[in-house]
Amino acid sequence: MRGMTVRLLVAAGVIGLTVAGCSSSPSGEPPRPTVPPPSSQSKPAPKPAVLALTPGKDAKNVAPGEPVSVSVQDGKVGDVKLTGVDGKVVAGKARADGSGWDSAEPLGYNRTYKLTATATGSDGKPVTAESTFSTVKPARQLGVSVNLVEGETVGVGMPLIFTFTGNVADKAAAEKALKVTAEPATEGAFRWFGDKQVTWRPKDYWKSGTKIKVDAAVYGKPLGGGSYGREDKGATATVGDKLVAVADGGTHQMTVTINDKEVKTMPTSMGKPGHNTPQGTYTVMSEHTGYTMNSATYGVPEDAPGGYSTFVQYAVRLSYSGIFYHSAPWSVRQQGHSNVSHGCLNLSTENTKWLMDTSKKGDVVTVRNSGGPKLEPTDGWSVWQLSWDEWRTAAN
Repeated sequence: MRGMTVRLLVAAGVIGLTVAGCSSSPSGEPPRPTVPPPSSQSKPAPKPAVLALTPGKDAKNVAPGEPVSVSVQDGKVGDVKLTGVDGKVVAGKARADGSGWDSAEPLGYNRTYKLTATATGSDGKPVTAESTFSTVKPARQLGVSVNLVEGETVGVGMPLIFTFTGNVADKAAAEKALKVTAEPATEGAFRWFGDKQVTWRPKDYWKSGTKIKVDAAVYGKPLGGGSYGREDKGATATVGDKLVAVADGGTHQMTVTINDKEVKTMPTSMGKPGHNTPQGTYTVMSEHTGYTMNSATYGVPEDAPGGYSTFVQYAVRLSYSGIFYHSAPWSVRQQGHSNVSHGCLNLSTENTKWLMDTSKKGDVVTVRNSGGPKLEPTDGWSVWQLSWDEWRTAAN
C-alpha cells in the first residue's frame, strides 16, 4: 500500500511537469505576440450621385408656401437653379453638408417653374436632373390679422388672437402655419371661436418680462376648401408689470394691484338693477381718449327709452358687448355707495385717467358681487373665464 502511494505521487509530479511545460517556451522566453491578419473590409465602391427633386417632374397644384428642395445620395450637390417662366430666379441655399438645397423664398400663385440641379457622385462624375412644375390657382385667398402692435408692451392676461378674412375649413393646417414663441418658454394652446378666429393663450398668466413673437406664416399654405393664405403677418411684444384690478359690487370699490402689491383703491359704481355688470374676469382690449358711449352698440337706439349717447373723456373697453371702465363725473356721488350705470364701471375722471395711464392692453379686470350674469368667454378677450382643461377642449 505504501509503495502504491509513492508511485502515485511520482506520476502526479510527471503530469504537473507536463502541464507546466505547455505554458512556457522551450527557451524560457515569453511568447511572441500574435499579429492579426489584414482587415478583410474594403472601402465602398464609388457610386454615381442620385438626385431627388421636390416637387417632382410635371407636378401640378403645388402650394407656393411649401419649400422646394433638392436632395443628394452618394454625392455632393452642385449648382441649383429655380426660375419662373419670366426668367426670375428664386433664392435658395445649399445645405452645409452638401446633401442638398432648399428654396429661401415663397413661389407665386398660378405660375410655372423650372428646377435644374447638378451633383457630383462619389465616383467623381457629375449628374444633372430637372423638374418643371406649376403652382396652384386658389379658389380664394384668406388674409389674417393679429391683435398685437409691433413692439408694444402688454399685460399678463394678453391672449393672442388670429382673425381670418373668411372661414377656415382646415383648422389643423391653419394652426400649423401659426407659430407663437416666448422667452422664457411658456405653455399654451389654441382654441377656435367659430370658423374665422383662433386664439392662443398661455396656461397661466404670462410672466412679466416675457418676450413674445408671433409668426402667422400663412402665405401659400392650404387652409382647406380651396382656400390659401394671402400673406404672412408677424409681431413681437413684451409682457409688462402684472396689473390686476378687482371691482366689488358689494363694497363699490375697485382695488388695483401691481406685481401682487396693492397700490390703489378707488370708489366705483357698476350696473344698476336690470343692467347688472356681468361677473367674471375681463381683459383690457383697447384704450380711448374722447369716446362717445352709445346704447345703440348693444341694440338700444339712443332716442329710445333707456337709450343714451354720452361723451366721456377716458374709456377703456373690456368686452364686445359694451362694458367699459370710464370716467363718469355725473355719478361721483354714487361711486362707492350704489350701482347706477348701464353696466359699465364708473370712476371719477381723475381715477380713470390714473388707471388708464397705469394700465395697458392685456391687463386683467375682475368683477364680482355685481348681481349680474356670468361673463361669457366669447364676450371680448375673456379667455380667463375658462379653466385650462376647458380651454383645451373643442369649442362649440
